[in-house]
Amino acid sequence: MEHFHFKVYKPFGMLSQLTSGEDRQLRKKRFLSELSDFPEGTMPVGRLDEKSEGLLLMTTDGKWSDDINRSGIEKQYLVQLDGLVTTDAIDKLSKGVVIGLFGKKYETLPCDVDYLKEEPILPEASAALRIGRHRPTSWISMVIKEGKYRQIRKMTAAVGFPTVRLVRIRIGDISLGQMKPSQVLKITPTLLSS
Repeated sequence: MEHFHFKVYKPFGMLSQLTSGEDRQLRKKRFLSELSDFPEGTMPVGRLDEKSEGLLLMTTDGKWSDDINRSGIEKQYLVQLDGLVTTDAIDKLSKGVVIGLFGKKYETLPCDVDYLKEEPILPEASAALRIGRHRPTSWISMVIKEGKYRQIRKMTAAVGFPTVRLVRIRIGDISLGQMKPSQVLKITPTLLSS
């Protein structure tokens, strides 16, 4: 059976699922199905929350999806923070911090965190984000090998710098590149390196 694989620039304000299913509360939300007429059986590989944007992989191959989700593959994010981040906060993030996860405490694994001296070149942010209305912001790059629920947002909040904008730019060897929000590209999957 032939499988299909896609990389998507999930825009801000869209859920990482194709439809609302039977959930009436989700009826007014935006779904991935509005981006393309995906083949039957297509599923997102992992998730990005509604207020996050960037690279989302989709596939009709459940095994490929499971392999990515279980392999500890690198995921890279560009993170705009509320406030001017300190070297102390970056150091704490890179060593791992304690976050809340479904009512329990969880210590994140060590990860790579770099301060970005210049603002990254990205598509314009959604006006709904209200960036810079109150105080200056700063940017970091984070590379993690896990993907807990709202992990990056919880991590940056734990060190005193809430996430304002979150853009995933890479999963393993697959990068967002020059894609624009809502763009869908068919891809041939490679073995993603961890």
